[in-house]
Amino acid sequence: MNYIVFDLEWNQSPGGKKSSNRRLPFEIIEIGAVKMNECLETTDSFQRLIKPEVYNWIHDSIHEVIHVDYKDLMDGTPFPQAVEEFFAWCGPEFRFFTWGNQDVMELQRNLKYYDMLSKLPGPVTYYDVQKLFSIRYEDGHMRRSLEYAADYLDIPKNQGFHRALADAYYTGEVLKTIEPECILCNSSIDVYQNPKKKKDEIHISYPTYDKFVSREFRDREKIMKDREVNSTRCPICHLPAKRKIRWFINNSKIYESISLCQEHGYVKGKIKIRRTEENRYYAVKTLCCVTKEEAEETRDKRESLRRRRHMKRQESVRE
Repeated sequence: MNYIVFDLEWNQSPGGKKSSNRRLPFEIIEIGAVKMNECLETTDSFQRLIKPEVYNWIHDSIHEVIHVDYKDLMDGTPFPQAVEEFFAWCGPEFRFFTWGNQDVMELQRNLKYYDMLSKLPGPVTYYDVQKLFSIRYEDGHMRRSLEYAADYLDIPKNQGFHRALADAYYTGEVLKTIEPECILCNSSIDVYQNPKKKKDEIHISYPTYDKFVSREFRDREKIMKDREVNSTRCPICHLPAKRKIRWFINNSKIYESISLCQEHGYVKGKIKIRRTEENRYYAVKTLCCVTKEEAEETRDKRESLRRRRHMKRQESVRE
């Protein structure tokens, strides 16, 4: 099993959102990766500059960060060839590691643009080293920059950041400091290629929470009526937990609820409804144990939202 620690640099429309390609808002212009064995020993590296096909100039803000000249990219490798070489280099058995949760999605979006998505069937399981760093060294929720992690761990900074191979190298060095048991039980899943049918729905149990990813729905309104979507189970014993606060939608358009497991206490649920590029919908639900105080905070939030919405309705009637 090869551990592939990779990083991507990408470009976007120099003319801003109005001239962006909807199918490819971010075009990959560099792939950098290091290969490790299961003992976290570095065995090889990979780097390719990608010749752009969609955007004909580098966005100013991106040029300031990565310092790649457009003329250098014109001598680069076309994306289809570069990605074929990348997957061949990865080998037949590999796990992906990245810093943050965006690279895996953008890799898939670029693959889809070139009709190559079969190279990486999804949903894709990978390991987010940014998340792992937080779990191992902080509170599990804070998300730090790669340079912060390097400084925190006293990793020598022998090369600059914001180039694909350099960032892959630093991500690998952070990964080496984390115990294997912490790594392997905290995988992440990217649902850019989301489940289409009920049999493909995803249930994952992590050390501190459960995650569920639903199948697609044609109408957003039908999602919360689905029994599996709105169910609440204890993430420890996985038995049904009795609803104490029904699902309500907060200001961030996220549904929340509080339930009670008789053995393990309060369970907080969160549901995010996401829209696909084909204008269909699916739900991502998390369930985690919380304290009584945290459950009361959720109750207070619901009541505050109710009061504000009631006041808005009254003001609307008076007008």
